[in-house]
Amino acid sequence: MRAPIGDFDHATPAPDCLDELTDPVADAVRRWSGTVPADEILYVETDPQWADTAVFVEHYGRDLLERSANCVVVAGKRGSGTTLAACVVLSTTRVDVNGVVRRQLGARKASFAPMDTATGETGMEYGGITPIGLPGDWPVLVDSAVVDLPYVLVGSGRRRGKLLVPGKAFAQLPGAVVLEGLGAA
Repeated sequence: MRAPIGDFDHATPAPDCLDELTDPVADAVRRWSGTVPADEILYVETDPQWADTAVFVEHYGRDLLERSANCVVVAGKRGSGTTLAACVVLSTTRVDVNGVVRRQLGARKASFAPMDTATGETGMEYGGITPIGLPGDWPVLVDSAVVDLPYVLVGSGRRRGKLLVPGKAFAQLPGAVVLEGLGAA
């Protein structure tokens, strides 16, 4: 199948290649219940040596620069409690951690979660974390610009491979909250 964005040799519906995904991502695809059918979530194989954004878009298509999103894990702290959450923003922006995220989580302080926390809690590889398959009790904060795109490139849970996901599917993820201005220029 031809990928709807980018210059990929082949795109496979995620339900047809569960072995390529980490366990939490594969489980989420198996249990998918959104209005966007699971087979519209596509997996594309990518080479980790081209993971840097500039090299990635040069190799897989310049259109991906405006159609890629990053999923980062943040920690909001209030008193002795910590809330982990995921933030999904276009790759051309950065997460407004100290403004939008902190207020949304009701935290006194918010910061990016340490790498070992992010990978340990998600069961995904650093650099490949995706909002599909995150722990069910996590807030998933999604910038509205991501939801507005027909397809968005995000991680697959591994550094090798990416998912192409219809933008509106992000609003249907467990714990999803769509926010204006989550991604700052």
